Amino acid sequence: MLMNILSVVFRRETAPPMLALMFASAVSVALVLARILWTENLRYTFLVWNLFLAWVPLLLALLACELQRTDQLRKWRFAGLTGVWLLFFPNAPYIFTDLIHLTTRFRPHFWVDLMLILICALTGLVLGFLSLYLMQSVMTRRFGRVAGWLFIAVVAGLSSVGVYLGRFVRVNSWDVVARPGKLFQGITDWVVDPFAHSTSFAFPVLFAIFLFIAYVLLYALTHLQQPQPLSPTLKQTPET
Repeated sequence: MLMNILSVVFRRETAPPMLALMFASAVSVALVLARILWTENLRYTFLVWNLFLAWVPLLLALLACELQRTDQLRKWRFAGLTGVWLLFFPNAPYIFTDLIHLTTRFRPHFWVDLMLILICALTGLVLGFLSLYLMQSVMTRRFGRVAGWLFIAVVAGLSSVGVYLGRFVRVNSWDVVARPGKLFQGITDWVVDPFAHSTSFAFPVLFAIFLFIAYVLLYALTHLQQPQPLSPTLKQTPET
């Protein structure tokens, strides 16, 4: 499995974004460590852990792409990989909700901490979007373009609920195994009464819209066509 993932990471078409994300992650971790040394406070070490979790769905998506390329992605394997990937995907955009740590009380390093969290959050979001793009590609090859975009919409909706459960109910991806009762209770409470309080419905809806729009914008930017050079006849200036 590891060799399959590495073979995709260093392939020509995936190497540039992977190297960029490795660089961004290394810078993010270095900035967190610098803050720890500067303030002598370990408070923001959770950002390093959250970044690590944001890498998990990307590694799973790379594995799915490699299995698809080598024609080893059977139906049961595809369903299992997609389920595990979806379970961990909300960890990537979740870092944006870490901004809540800046609102609990006055902080002398507010702007520094704001920039630190945003750098980590942006890195996590792009990690998630790259994995989402790879999974969309696999879905499109198997079921068609329309199914690929429906997959994006469904993932945006489910992930926003996952982020809500993580931030407000305080459950994690691994609670499927560690604390399935609490996870099931949190999901059940939301399904039964999504309007329980002001954030239980509005937050997942708005976060889903944020994820979908952000992904569409990034998708559009990455599919820009390069400007065509002027033809020799157009380059010539008219004689005077």
